[in-house]
Amino acid sequence: MAVTAQDRSEIAFFDVETTVPTRPGQGFAILEFGAILVCPRKLVELGSYSTLIRPADLSHISSLSVRCNGITKDAVISAPSFAEIADVVYDFLNGRIWAGHNILRFDCVRIREAFAEINRLAPEPKGTIDSLALLTQRFGRRAGDMKMASLATYFGLGKQTHRSLDDVRMNLEVIKYCATVLFLESSLPDVFTYNSWVSPNATTRSRNNGKSPIEQTSSPPHHITGENVSTNEFMIPVVGNVKLPLTESNLARVNPYDMNGLAVGIEGPLPEDSMEEDKIVSTSLESATSDENSSGSNDFLEPDNISISSISVIAPFYRGLHRIQISHQGFPLQLQCVSLKVRFGISSKFLDHAGRPRLSFVVDAPPSLCKILDEIDSLAEKTAAADSGSLSEWRTLVSRKPGFFNYPTVRLHLPTVVDGEMSRWATEMYQKDSSVTEKLVFSRFDVTELESIFTPGNIIDAYFSVDTYDYQQNAGIRLVAKKVIVHSS
Repeated sequence: MAVTAQDRSEIAFFDVETTVPTRPGQGFAILEFGAILVCPRKLVELGSYSTLIRPADLSHISSLSVRCNGITKDAVISAPSFAEIADVVYDFLNGRIWAGHNILRFDCVRIREAFAEINRLAPEPKGTIDSLALLTQRFGRRAGDMKMASLATYFGLGKQTHRSLDDVRMNLEVIKYCATVLFLESSLPDVFTYNSWVSPNATTRSRNNGKSPIEQTSSPPHHITGENVSTNEFMIPVVGNVKLPLTESNLARVNPYDMNGLAVGIEGPLPEDSMEEDKIVSTSLESATSDENSSGSNDFLEPDNISISSISVIAPFYRGLHRIQISHQGFPLQLQCVSLKVRFGISSKFLDHAGRPRLSFVVDAPPSLCKILDEIDSLAEKTAAADSGSLSEWRTLVSRKPGFFNYPTVRLHLPTVVDGEMSRWATEMYQKDSSVTEKLVFSRFDVTELESIFTPGNIIDAYFSVDTYDYQQNAGIRLVAKKVIVHSS
């Protein structure tokens, strides 16, 4: 298949199979890359590419790695290195829409790492479709844990092989099935109620560790097939005579079951301990509306000055979905709490789709704050279940660990923003001593600088918003720090 720089309107579904790190500091090594090009108008495969890849260190292919995908050392010993096939991968992906299951957190990161290791510029997408995030938002948890194996079982598509080319083709079929079900539901919503579509196959499946390793064959370890058919513009097909291009204005008009939002990369927050078995998942969903753009007061309220009866929680439509909004006397609720003690310092174990750390830290929660947050949590959970139709598991905002019930904590998030090619912390940070308060200026985007500030035992004043999330079968409230004042010890 001839792939040219001009033919960029197809969707590139891709998947990588990797080694599994077995010790701290050991990274992932790509063992296989598989991709298909899909016509966005007809959702048919136009061409494909797949190859086994020989890692720099064969010892990274452990027994655990073989159990995960069946790829052995013997299978890749004669395969090309990533450097040898980098040109083909780059040409296949660069400038196209990328699609895959959990690619934002895993596959995209692995591709960028692989190109960085050979000192090459990585390919860039013009859009990203993460079907794990998208289908969890639109299809709910009716298919169990929403892993590809569970979705395939739900629709009777067979077992997942955990081989790249097979997985991307299965991914495309799953999306087709989900889109069809959602379209049927939207056509007769009073007949096809959401909860009535429960498949007997909707069970959580663990990975099949019993598959035999792949055998070395005489065929070449990589191949390209198909013919490249270009399309003039990217449009998702809609049944009937109406086709809407994927624009921000059109996305705002779709209904909850409409799959026109397919090409929108969805990101959302996960609890710190939430993890997908096959590939690590963690992203963060920014608020649907900006505090800076909201009309009305932007004051931060102390917990003692908040009237519980004046708190309202509603779930209006936003971009075709219900988004829960929390307000006090008609204005977005923002809180301020002084003299909070840091219980646990900066956590940076999760990254966003661009590889930037998602930062947060934990503070002790005083009774006055717990009272307000518990009430908000209860109201928001009821609203999510009654009005938004969410089937996600609600995660409690105030943490009360067994044995430490009288020592509740909350997590404060430090968001990141990008200015051009530069990243910076969105939270305003200040240092306060007995006589003066100075704004902290950071010379670079470095987590270690924050780790020295937010150490356990330090006292801070925090000004934060109360945002909601509903992502990958988890929903709840997160506290986003707008300003933090750190008291000198």
